[in-house]
Parts: sequence; structure tokens; C-alpha cells
Amino acid sequence: MAYFQPLARLVAQFSKLPGVGAKTAQRYAYKIINMSEDEVQDFAQALVETKKSIHYCSVCGNYTDADVCDICATRDKSVICVVKEPKDVIAFEKIKDYSGVYHVLQGTLNPMQGIGVDDIRVKELMGRLVGVKEVIMATNPDIEGEATATYIARLIKPMGIKVTRLASGISMGSDIEYADEVSLSRALADRKEY
Repeated sequence: MAYFQPLARLVAQFSKLPGVGAKTAQRYAYKIINMSEDEVQDFAQALVETKKSIHYCSVCGNYTDADVCDICATRDKSVICVVKEPKDVIAFEKIKDYSGVYHVLQGTLNPMQGIGVDDIRVKELMGRLVGVKEVIMATNPDIEGEATATYIARLIKPMGIKVTRLASGISMGSDIEYADEVSLSRALADRKEY
């Protein structure tokens, strides 16, 4: 469908969002057009303020609006749950069964895409291990997630720290962010030691 330029530009911007196809982008664009100017200003301001104020926690790498996130500031630091990206933290927080802290790798090892150890936050994790009793490897159960978990476990085990992996409950090849709360809770409760 041919749109006039401002509408086409808005549809194109919404289409950049994950899971938003052409029809959904068009619906979002028309919704914006039908909003009052004040509502549009509030929406735009929320986007700009979020982009300006949200950054990575200096300790764990999760999103925060402070230097250190609330989780790192208030939780049990003797257990670290290692995840691929910030949205995985949200998945674990929904189940309310975990009281430790997190470490967000910001990716997983993937030699085919040129992502190596220096491209993810392994060094930062290794610097956090003083006083840690357990590291839970909670990367996605896919080839890259398994390779990353195994690599990190091999680095940590010689230090005498317990290293566990999430148990079954999350199928191989799936993403943690899409796991339901029951499966994720079971996987966390039934984690296995390396």
C-alpha cells in the first residue's frame, strides 16, 4: 500500500520492532495519528527519556537507570545466575523463586558470527567470583548457549565454586524469555551440577 511520506516513515519505524509486521506497524501508526497531540508528545517523551536514562548496570550488565541496579544492591551475592541478555533476567524475576544476583553476558559464544570470549562479559564474571558459592548457568538451551555454559563452567570449576546448569523443563533450541513460569521454575529448582 502506498502511504504519504510521514505515514510511510512512521510505519517503517514501527516495522523495525521485533515481532511487528507490516499490518501491525500500520495499526500502530494509525493509532498514533488518532491520538491527541499531548498523548503523542507524552509517548515521544517516554521514548526519548527511556533511551537517555537506561543503561547497563556497572556490576551485572542488566538494564538500570542507576549505576548499580536494585538487584545487585540488595540481593544475596553468593549465588550468581548467568544469562545471555537482560530480558532473561525479567523471565527469572517473574517466577519469584530466585534470591541471588545475575550476570548478563550480553551474548553467547558464536564463532560462526565472530563472537568470541572477548565479545561477551566473561572477564567481568570472573572478577565477581570472590565469596560466590554457586554459579547457575542459565543461557539458552541451544548450541551457542550450551557452548558458552560449558566454557564458563570449565573456567570456574577449578576455583572450587559449584557450577550448575538449568535442568530440563526448557526445551533445547528455545529461548528463556519465552518459557512459561512453571517450566522456568522447574528448570531452576532441578538444576544440575557440572
